[in-house]
Amino acid sequence: MTRTVVPTASGLPFRIVLLLGVAVFINYVDRGNLSTAGPLFKDELGLSNSQVGILLSAFFWSYAPLQPVAGWLAHRFDVRYVLAGGLATWSISTMLTGFANSFATLLLLRILLGIGESATYPCNSRLLAQRAPEHERGRANGLIAAGQALGPAFGTLAGGLLMATFGWRAVFVVFGLVSLSWLLPWFTVTGRGSASDAAAIATRPMPYLVLLKERALWGASLGQFCYSYAYYLVLGWLPLFLVRTQGFSIKEMAQIGAGVYAIHAASSGLTGWVSDRWIIAGVSPNRVRKSLLLSGLIGVAILMPLCAIASRMQSIALFGTIAALFGLQTPNIFAVSQTMGGARAAGQWMGVQNFLGNLSGIIAPLATGFIVDRTGEYFWAFAVASAVAIVGCIAFWLLIPSIEPVVWPDDRAQPASSTL
Repeated sequence: MTRTVVPTASGLPFRIVLLLGVAVFINYVDRGNLSTAGPLFKDELGLSNSQVGILLSAFFWSYAPLQPVAGWLAHRFDVRYVLAGGLATWSISTMLTGFANSFATLLLLRILLGIGESATYPCNSRLLAQRAPEHERGRANGLIAAGQALGPAFGTLAGGLLMATFGWRAVFVVFGLVSLSWLLPWFTVTGRGSASDAAAIATRPMPYLVLLKERALWGASLGQFCYSYAYYLVLGWLPLFLVRTQGFSIKEMAQIGAGVYAIHAASSGLTGWVSDRWIIAGVSPNRVRKSLLLSGLIGVAILMPLCAIASRMQSIALFGTIAALFGLQTPNIFAVSQTMGGARAAGQWMGVQNFLGNLSGIIAPLATGFIVDRTGEYFWAFAVASAVAIVGCIAFWLLIPSIEPVVWPDDRAQPASSTL
């Protein structure tokens, strides 16, 4: 039997949600620029496909392991400063990339970029879990997911066109400086009114041994890994695939890539709105989240191998459809951590989930580069992504009995003695 959820006023002001979405937008512009610049710096620096794969993967060497640390910081200290410090770090890394002259320097800067960006999603989950009710998390996460998709869209289109005109180095310097400008509205907006508009009161972080006993956390982490594998393959290798395999120019690649990411953004926003409407109508969050996650993964599993054997125009249509399927999954992946972790542990839950889930960001670019180098084609690389998506279906369906709040031990729910 279902019940209708009565909408309430949002606990988290829209201006905060909007700035979180903009931060994610900047996050993905800056992390995706290296992929867009790939056809240019690869030739300039004389790099192999395997070395490009290492560079695309290196970001995750620091980004993934530091997720639990960022989750701890998000609960222990003021989220405003944790998120701002991360953004400043990755913006400076982006700017310095424009001055890199060797594979080793690019490698180090990609690792620094990962350190800065690791703060983003644990901070977001911490804020939304405490301030946004269940039936409003779809739209909030949809907006953040749209920022995640529009970042690569803008970076690929504007970055690609600017790189073709001014060179890749100038674009990195300018984008890094522009990214830093986000700090001004962030502190302006979050400095008004009560501090709770911007950050939850610090709490004693949940012991990770308690979190790791939850089977659902492992299921959500494996499911995110499987979703992210195909996503990061497309994010990292789509520009080179379009240019080197399908014969598109840099300008055409930028336009096609931007269109693919824009579809992901639109799908994410629509999915967030639809999921909220379903929950308000009385459908359980478990049914809503799982239905959308499984539908997206099954579709990706079917379509990924077809992209490698399709004609030029067919591949564009297939990648666009895959982007829409990503949009079914992205907002719900975030919502899972917020619902199950709750205000008490959502940041840390997301830290673990994002750590394990983003190991795919290390593996997918590397595996794709090595497979393409050895086979001379993309089919088998895309087929691996298809198989991984099937595993994701199993994880969400069987390892998570029900997407609902976890009841944490009461003695762990006391506030910290001090805040930053």
